[in-house]
Amino acid sequence: MALSRTDDLEVVRVLTHSDPSRRNDYPRPALLTNSVEDLVAESDLVVVASGDPVGATAPVEAALAASLPVVTMDAELQVTVGSHFARRGWFSEAEGDQPGCLAALREEALAMGFSPLVYGNLKGFLNHHPTLKEMRYWSRVQGISLDKTVAFTDGTKVQIEQALVANGLGAGIAQDGLLGITAEDVPSGGVALARTAEDLGEPLSDYLLGVPGAPAGVFVTARHEEEERPYLQYYKMGDGPYYTLLRNYHLCHLEVAKTVRRALGGGPVLLNNGTSPAVQVVGVAKKLLKQGKVLRHPIGSFEVRGVAVRSRDHPDLVPIGLLDGARLTRHVEEGQTITQNDVDLPESRALELWGGLR
Repeated sequence: MALSRTDDLEVVRVLTHSDPSRRNDYPRPALLTNSVEDLVAESDLVVVASGDPVGATAPVEAALAASLPVVTMDAELQVTVGSHFARRGWFSEAEGDQPGCLAALREEALAMGFSPLVYGNLKGFLNHHPTLKEMRYWSRVQGISLDKTVAFTDGTKVQIEQALVANGLGAGIAQDGLLGITAEDVPSGGVALARTAEDLGEPLSDYLLGVPGAPAGVFVTARHEEEERPYLQYYKMGDGPYYTLLRNYHLCHLEVAKTVRRALGGGPVLLNNGTSPAVQVVGVAKKLLKQGKVLRHPIGSFEVRGVAVRSRDHPDLVPIGLLDGARLTRHVEEGQTITQNDVDLPESRALELWGGLR
């Protein structure tokens, strides 16, 4: 409810699939509604933070059809069907999560004359196969849901975030699953990724893993004009030719208001998945999945993890965001990518929209 504590913004409706009359746990239950029509009719702008691409599709479609701006803190929605919505109206990821913070940092870098080569995330740990016991413990300690804890731990979340960054900021990825290199510090890691970007001939979306003392932030590594080198040395930016701009925080819900004001003030879209995405996030089996198995909540599950891939290399891919409720038509081995030939997907509007993007 951070938006309701601002002087210039007011929360008027909150869409929920639960029964509002039973939501005594919610701080302002009078705002809750089950009606998309009510939400749209009473709002000047809609904020989406569901993490559920299928469930979020209908309200986003309705809001844009009514010419309302839509601000998301929902990289899962963006990488699944965001490219459809990017063609339909003002549709943008917010500052706060890493993708929006990287987009804002890119704007600052460009305004100062830098030429970005790396759009980097910072990840402290990675475990592709966490146990239920471990995840229940950390879910309780951190006060977040079990599925989110798993998605953060097994790398699904960073893969989704960096896919959105790649598509939205015109960058590429170096390989399926990203590089996720280790480094002694952020600048040296940024330099290593920048050299890879120049070898590839395009900016790179990736992350650093386990950098000692690294903050929960994002970074851009870039070049600048040679004539600026002595000034940048004086400003303690290093000897060049690569310079790393570090944003040492991302404050999630506290920053959303900045993008809301941007939208209401007629500003440009900060970031979305673009209209021609080149990177998608697929599901990779964490264990043997047998024929007939129905996948549930794949983003943050113990059965599947997300991996960013180049779409052109995987013509039969299925976005991980569409795998909820999918029934396996044959066995899928551990480490195997789930494809269209492996599953029957449940019908949904999100599936229809994704099909129109292919």
